[in-house]
Amino acid sequence: MKTSADPVRDYLSAVERETSALPADRREELLADLAEHIEVTRAERPGAATGEILAELGDPRTIAATALAEAGNGTTGAPARSDVDAPARRGKVHPLVPLLMLTLSLPFTMLFSIGPDAAFDAGAVFGFLFRVTGAVLLCTSVHWTAVQKTTGVLLTVIVPTTAFTTWNLTTGSAAGEVPALLGNLGSLALMAGTAVWLWRARRA
Repeated sequence: MKTSADPVRDYLSAVERETSALPADRREELLADLAEHIEVTRAERPGAATGEILAELGDPRTIAATALAEAGNGTTGAPARSDVDAPARRGKVHPLVPLLMLTLSLPFTMLFSIGPDAAFDAGAVFGFLFRVTGAVLLCTSVHWTAVQKTTGVLLTVIVPTTAFTTWNLTTGSAAGEVPALLGNLGSLALMAGTAVWLWRARRA
């Protein structure tokens, strides 16, 4: 029997054949869940062999039997749904959200900052919250590898924050002065460039 060079396609085709008795919508939902689970697992464990990932999912006949049993009981879920859907739930946040939060944190700080002598500097506070939230969403996203996440946090959070802190401690210059403004614009260019790189490198 001929098989294609793609074991994932072979696996999904086998599941599709074994679940031919399922309603079309449930069969398509099951196949989509399995395909997404495989892609997410590949992203989270880049060193894992494809055969190992498929073996963890289970035999196509077992999956089909479970799905048919659930369909017979009126259950809308797909087999092994708790395992398959867990990565999908972690990926509900659109990848653009953390990138925008990280990039816009600096402009927000620059536009709404009211100076270091103020009792409450809204720009600095909310800019910091944007940056932290964006970093958390980036690190928990399924759209990037661990190396890409680490690089993203380094270039959009750690480097700019270190630069700002060093500047304030060594010069104490106001944010509106030309050198400070140029430094802010340089940091913004670094953050925006990193966000563009992450967007292009993301996994669908």
